[in-house]
Amino acid sequence: MERESFDDFVATRSTRLLRTAYLLTHDRALAEDLVQASLAKAWFAWGRIESRPEAYVRRVMVNTYSSWWRRRWNGEEATAELPERRDAHRLHGAENARVDERTDLWRALERLPKRQRAVVVLRFYEDLSEAETAEIMQCSVGTVKSQASRALAKLRIDPSLRPTADEEPAR
Repeated sequence: MERESFDDFVATRSTRLLRTAYLLTHDRALAEDLVQASLAKAWFAWGRIESRPEAYVRRVMVNTYSSWWRRRWNGEEATAELPERRDAHRLHGAENARVDERTDLWRALERLPKRQRAVVVLRFYEDLSEAETAEIMQCSVGTVKSQASRALAKLRIDPSLRPTADEEPAR
C-alpha cells in the first residue's frame, strides 16, 4: 500500500514540483534532477511523511537546491559573443517585448540571494501562505515576511525591471 500511495503522489504532483524546481534553478535539466533527488529522499521517509508529503518534498527541494550551489560550480563560462536567441526570428513586436520582460524578470530573480528567491517562488509563484512557506523553509513566519520584503525591495529597484522612457506614464 505504501508503494502505491507514493506512486500516486508522484503521478499527481510531479508536474507542480517540477515547476517549483524550475523556478528555483532556471534550468530544466537541473530542475528534473532536483525533483528526482527530492523524491528519492521522500521515498525513504514516506512512512513518516505520508500525511503531508508535498510540504516535505518542497522543503527537501529548497534545502537541496541551496546545498547544490554552495558545493559545486555551475559550469558557466564567460564568452566574448552572446549566443543567438532561440526562435528570435519568429518573435515580433509585442510578443518579443513580453519575452524580453520575462527574461528581465528571470534575470532579476537570479540576482536575488537563494533564500529570498525561494521565498518569492514559494509565496508568489506557488501561492503558498506565509505559514506554509515558513514550514517548508524551516524558519519563522517573520523571517518569511522579512525575506519577501527584502526581495521585493530589490526587485523594485532592479534596473532591468524599470520601465523605459516610452513606457513611463505621462505626468
